[in-house]
Amino acid sequence: MKERPIIFSGPMVRAIIEGRKTQTRRILRTDAPHVYCISAGGVALEWGPADEDGDPMDGDFRSPYGVAGDRLWVRETWALEELGKIDPIDGDRVVWKADRQAAWRVDMAERFYLASDYEPDRWRPSIHMPRWASRIDLDVASVRVERLQDITEDDARAEGLKKLTKDGGITWKFGIPDRDGLPGEDDDGQHWQEWEVDPRKAFAKLWDRINGERASWQSNPHVWVVSFARVQEGAKAA
Repeated sequence: MKERPIIFSGPMVRAIIEGRKTQTRRILRTDAPHVYCISAGGVALEWGPADEDGDPMDGDFRSPYGVAGDRLWVRETWALEELGKIDPIDGDRVVWKADRQAAWRVDMAERFYLASDYEPDRWRPSIHMPRWASRIDLDVASVRVERLQDITEDDARAEGLKKLTKDGGITWKFGIPDRDGLPGEDDDGQHWQEWEVDPRKAFAKLWDRINGERASWQSNPHVWVVSFARVQEGAKAA
């Protein structure tokens, strides 16, 4: 089993923790009109560019997210504070911005929550998170390549969307909630008017919000589709 880091935004970290997110789509850089796949025993082993007829062209793509059976560890925005050195429990404290959860560095297993308005002296970018500071591990269930717009409604929901109603169940909409679990712009959530009845449309908005013009929903790029399951705390060392 190989381990690799993967970056998630705050809303997506919360979605993983709450069990709403079990898939992620990441851009695959290619100008080829199609992508071929070589598999054995039902397991995808290699992908590569294909021409208009679907015939393989020179080159191949190596999944940067591993294959089924590998593990990903999540990098997210965090902070490290030195609160004192007299006693170990007063030592460095690790804080994760997505939900203001924290832990003493000397005992990462003991978690607690800070005030909702808590702000450290400096938030550290997710790209700089070391392995030891990561609190979330993901077991890769499958990896495949497809066009972005081929996403199904079920897969769109698995990307972390939340389903809510404001009229007693007459109309249900999908979107990204605030840190309190409700519609709102705090902590990168979406206002209710941005939520969609169609989960695919809701995911398209989320995709464009994250990826902007570099690979828009409309451009329909090839993407890596990674399905995963969160590793429970007690199973990480197993």
